[in-house]
Amino acid sequence: MSFNPFQERGIPLEDQLRNWSELNVQPYRKEEIHPFSRARAILANGVEVESVLFSHNMARNTLDPDLKKQLAFVRRVEHQQQRTINWLIPADETTLEVTLGYEQIAVEMTAWVAQNEPDPYLRQVYEFGVLEDFDHLYRYANLYDMIEGKKAEAIVGHLTEITPGRPTIFEHRHPYDEVRRPMTALAADPQSLVNSLTVLCAEQQVLNYYNTIGNRFQEPLARALYSEIAEVEEQHVTHYESILDPTSTWLENWVLHEFNECWNYWSYLQEEPDPRIRSIYELHLNMEIEHLRIAAEMMRKIEKREPEALMMAGELKPLSIRENKAWIRRILATQVDLTSKDSNFVAVTELTPEDRYFAYNRKVNDQWVPSEEVIREHKAAQGDEYRDETDGPNPVPGLRGEEARDGQSTAYADRIQRQAA
Repeated sequence: MSFNPFQERGIPLEDQLRNWSELNVQPYRKEEIHPFSRARAILANGVEVESVLFSHNMARNTLDPDLKKQLAFVRRVEHQQQRTINWLIPADETTLEVTLGYEQIAVEMTAWVAQNEPDPYLRQVYEFGVLEDFDHLYRYANLYDMIEGKKAEAIVGHLTEITPGRPTIFEHRHPYDEVRRPMTALAADPQSLVNSLTVLCAEQQVLNYYNTIGNRFQEPLARALYSEIAEVEEQHVTHYESILDPTSTWLENWVLHEFNECWNYWSYLQEEPDPRIRSIYELHLNMEIEHLRIAAEMMRKIEKREPEALMMAGELKPLSIRENKAWIRRILATQVDLTSKDSNFVAVTELTPEDRYFAYNRKVNDQWVPSEEVIREHKAAQGDEYRDETDGPNPVPGLRGEEARDGQSTAYADRIQRQAA
């Protein structure tokens, strides 16, 4: 990593508080914002929300009054940072338009992480998850066309394809099968540490958002679709949080959170084209460098350990939000029919009739499935579903147009039908 935040000087904490006018930032214009600038801001919001929630939970498990005070001060500033980022969203950007941005960043960020993950098991964790967010984008794009009469390509800019991924109907797995094997932080590559925490930040924020705004729709199908996909996002939070090292101390985790924020803002500065948003990221980075210094100082004082040892073994690449169409198509073609059993990833055809996946899937999908219904209703109203397949037909034959069974992949559909019979 060419930038080492441990060795930089940031803005003194007492100079970081901002007044109401400074916090009430001018929103971007949705007609002008680059899709990846929107996506990057959504990710930054998630990173800040995670930092604030972590700090609250650490404070609730801390006896040291000086540590509580430091957490409270840093947390207040990070809450201001989160509001600043979140207030960039304009009022005329609808809930569904913001949702499309959420799913686009989930796809592109996770795709980059998977391609830049040194650990093979963790790489598979990310490859597994990205196909599900990819399918969510397709479902919401069809809902957006039905409700608002607009095409999602105007939001994602043809940079992310809109076509079925692993169908949402088959993503519903027993909770036991969402728990993954954890890494060992002290032995892990630093890239694995920031990768895992960043993806978790994003997925947690998606869950928070859907849980908050999903009931704001009047249309019953929209409310149902948000409810269904929110439950998959809850699975994803379990999926990603379980790869973190559960033996890391609160202070280790605080240092890693602050380091991760530095890494994220430093990464955004490598690519952000909007000068006003870029200036916000630069300001926040200089704030986060000081937050990291404070967390590191508390770790040295309380645990008598050197925090830089957590991130010494290797260099970090800057997170890049970019097109991943060819890579996603390759993963989709080879992994669409994977599911999970305990902490392992297996083809659905390898499961036995007694596996809990089938009973759980039948239970939650009983009678009516919103993610399938939105495609059926779009076809009924407009003669076909909405897709934006810029690079050709879907790479999975069972998910191509007329060959598709309402957007269901062949192996999954056949196996589920046999189990139901």
